[in-house]
Amino acid sequence: MARLYAFKIKMIMEKRIGTVIIGIENRESAPSVNAIISKHSDIIIGRLGLPRTEGMSLINLVVEGTTDEIGSLTGQLGKLDGIEVKSAVLKRDSALRSE
Repeated sequence: MARLYAFKIKMIMEKRIGTVIIGIENRESAPSVNAIISKHSDIIIGRLGLPRTEGMSLINLVVEGTTDEIGSLTGQLGKLDGIEVKSAVLKRDSALRSE
């Protein structure tokens, strides 16, 4: 039983690499979006912003963190008015490790 518990904890804490796409319909929410992104900067390894004068502006983040860390970022962003968030994560492969 103890080994199974340790295995589950290891699986939960494994880092993942993924992307988070943020659609901004309400430009008044942009300062809040940037504050949340800054708060989670330790898991963000890349950012691409696509401002648009008409329609939805986009921010694409490349992230590396645990599912809890990525979920915290997307959860906080998803609560904002006029913001849509989608994410996709992959299991971190040993070939991607920088350690």
